[in-house]
Amino acid sequence: MSFTLAIVGRPNVGKSTLFNRLVGKKLALVDDRPGVTRDRREGGAHVGDLTSRMVDTAGLEEADPTSLEGRMRAQTEAAIGAADAILFMMDARAGVTPTDAAFAALVRRAGRPVILVANKSEGRGGEAGALEAFGLGLGTPVPFSAEHGEGLSDLYDAICAALPEATALPEEEDPFADEEEPEEATDEEVPTGPKRPIKVAVLGRPNAGKSTLINRLLGEDRLLTGPEAGITRDSIAVTMEYKGIPLEIFDTAGLRKRARIEDKLEKLSAADALRAMKFAEVVVVLIDATHPFEEQDLRIADLVAREGRAVVIGYNKTDMVPRGGLATRLREEADRLLPQIKGMPIVPLSGLTGHGLDQLVSAIAAAHKVWNRRVATNPLNRFLQQATDQHPPPAVSGRRLTLRYMTQPKARPPSFVLFCSRPEAVPESYLRYLSNGLRETFDLPGVPIRIALRQKGNPYAK
Repeated sequence: MSFTLAIVGRPNVGKSTLFNRLVGKKLALVDDRPGVTRDRREGGAHVGDLTSRMVDTAGLEEADPTSLEGRMRAQTEAAIGAADAILFMMDARAGVTPTDAAFAALVRRAGRPVILVANKSEGRGGEAGALEAFGLGLGTPVPFSAEHGEGLSDLYDAICAALPEATALPEEEDPFADEEEPEEATDEEVPTGPKRPIKVAVLGRPNAGKSTLINRLLGEDRLLTGPEAGITRDSIAVTMEYKGIPLEIFDTAGLRKRARIEDKLEKLSAADALRAMKFAEVVVVLIDATHPFEEQDLRIADLVAREGRAVVIGYNKTDMVPRGGLATRLREEADRLLPQIKGMPIVPLSGLTGHGLDQLVSAIAAAHKVWNRRVATNPLNRFLQQATDQHPPPAVSGRRLTLRYMTQPKARPPSFVLFCSRPEAVPESYLRYLSNGLRETFDLPGVPIRIALRQKGNPYAK
């Protein structure tokens, strides 16, 4: 039982609040001002025992097709065309507006089953507006309150009536219908499940080309793009497979310096982008080639490294800069500015023309493999012995430091435990020396390396 429902309506009628209510998570950004949602956001929703794919859309507005509002409307119309049924929302407290009537005609022309939801119907203030909704010609309105969750049972009945085949319960099979014993499965018959997609977040400054790049990877205009900076607000997840590599890519809002962020909505968008980064496994830090390696780019890359995610540098808009000696110049500059993730993959690309996409996905797969790499204890301790022989740890307060042995308890990112005599006295510079040695010896480029210090108990202390 699976079908798609698209939530549409004019701005500020509560579409994102309903989406969050049915999905069971606060995925979509919600604010009192109209026009917060711009892109299509999808999520798995549950209404009683019904499971569906829910699509939150931007508010429908009359606008020039080339303007930002016009492009937002095109995204909403694409969601209407792909849906099995439409949840048309109106504000019961405001009543039916001329905009509601105009877009009700648009929804009728789509040829999809329509469920009319009269939102904000709690209390007496919404009764008159709910009655006015009959005039839209979309059937009986469902009184609802997305804020308080009232009217879920009526919505359940309306969905079942609109999609009787998709919501019908499957017929129970007779357990005694097939009494033959199943044949033993051979090795060739054992099904192998699909590989889990790599979770990838694309981060960068505003107008670095994140949405354009993801659209090019998908091969369709799935995400809203344009020359304006800061178009993306929600972190939108899209699942795809690129030449056999399954990916779940999160498009995020552009990150500016915290001191420059004054608008509440931009703060919410930045927090949503950082949350997507924490759920990701590989983060593509997208840098604008026309203004490369600015301070904010380095801050974002350092933040990703401190969070423990694998990093791939995407050098976007290379079609706008000279290419002579670009690879060598980028490698030297990146290793100098970001020594904590030395050796990270750097991919020159262009989201507009599609140049470098194959190399980008290959770099993501390679970084994910390194991020999951584990090293056996014996090679680790051979490395530790060689490293201490070449450069012994310095004496602190006139006493020598003894490094006993090293092990790797976990990956994602590679994390090591070093047992020594006085953990608090080991200098930070010596830990950086060991980290660089681990990175070179065991081929761990572009991932943060964590070393925890432990003191082994003295069995003769008492």
